[in-house]
Amino acid sequence: MKKIAVVILNWNGVDLLRQFLPSVLQYSEEATIYVVDNASNDDSISVLKSEFPEVQIIENEGNYGFAKGYNEGLQNIKEEYLALVNSDIEVTANWLKPIIHIFEKESEIAIIQPKILDFKNKSYFEYAGAAGGFIDKYGYPFCRGRIFDSVEKDDGQYDSDRKIFWASGACFFIRNKVYQELKGFDEDFFAHQEEIDLCWRAFNLGHVIKYSHQSVVYHIGGATLSVGNPKKTYLNFRNSLYMLTKNLPKDKLFKILFLRMVLDGIAGIQFLIKGKWKHFHSILKAHYQFYINFKHHYRKRNLNNKDNYYAISSIIIRFFIKKQHFYKNLF
Repeated sequence: MKKIAVVILNWNGVDLLRQFLPSVLQYSEEATIYVVDNASNDDSISVLKSEFPEVQIIENEGNYGFAKGYNEGLQNIKEEYLALVNSDIEVTANWLKPIIHIFEKESEIAIIQPKILDFKNKSYFEYAGAAGGFIDKYGYPFCRGRIFDSVEKDDGQYDSDRKIFWASGACFFIRNKVYQELKGFDEDFFAHQEEIDLCWRAFNLGHVIKYSHQSVVYHIGGATLSVGNPKKTYLNFRNSLYMLTKNLPKDKLFKILFLRMVLDGIAGIQFLIKGKWKHFHSILKAHYQFYINFKHHYRKRNLNNKDNYYAISSIIIRFFIKKQHFYKNLF
C-alpha cells in the first residue's frame, strides 16, 4: 500500500474530471488516486471507468455534500496520509513530496495546506486558502494572501513554511489517524467552513496545522457554488455560528455569539441596501437554523477548548476601518 491517498470528491463534475484528473495522475506517482462520487447523475462514473481506469472509484448512495461525502468515502481508505482535493484543482510536479517529508519528519504536524494559486490568474493567490488560514477573535476567517475580497499577487512573500490555524478544504492534507480521531468533518455543516471547524477541533486537542510553500496547486474556485450564490451565503453564515458554538472557550462564547449576530444583522442591512433580497433572506434563514439547533451543537463542545485560537482581535476593524488590506499590514 502507498503511504498517501489522493481523494477527489465529485458531484456531476465530469468536465472538471476530464480537465484536472490528468495532472493529478501525472504528478502523483507516490499516491493511490480515489474519486468519491456523491451519486452523480451525469456521465462521471462511465467516464472514470473508460478514460481513467487507474482511478479507484467509491460510490456514495446520495449527494451528501462535502462533509458527509468525505466521511462516507474515506471509511475504507487505509493509507497513512490523506490528500483531500477538490475536482477543480490542477496540481504541479512534486506537489506531494514536501507534504510527505513534513509528515515523516515532524510528528506533531497533523494537517497541512499547500500554496493555493488562482488557476485563472496564476500569478495571484486564490481566495479559498491562499497561503494558509487564520481567524480573528470573532471567528472571521482570513488568509495570508487574502483578506475578504482583497487577494494578493504571489511575489514570494509567503515562501516560507509556518504554522497556521486552518487549512483550506480545496486541498487539505491530514493524517488518517487524526481524521479518525476527530471523527471526520461535522456532517451538519453539509458544505463550507467544515474544514475550519475540523482544524479548530484539532487545535483544541493539541494538534498542529502547517502551510507548505513548496507544494503548489492551482484552484478555479466557485465551481460548485459561486460567491454570489444565496445558498453559499446561507451556509457560510449558519456554519460560522455552528463553529463558534462548538469551539469557543466557555467564558467567551455567549458574548462573542451576541456580537457576531449583531454584525450579521449589519451585513444583512448591507444586502438590503444593495437590493440583494435573496442574500438577506439567507442570513435570516441561517439565524433561524442556528437558534433551533443551538443545543444540538452546544453538546458537541470539548472540555479542552482553548483561548489562544485567534491571530488578531478584529479583522473587520483592521480591514474596513484601518484599511489594512494585506496580511503584512496586520502585524
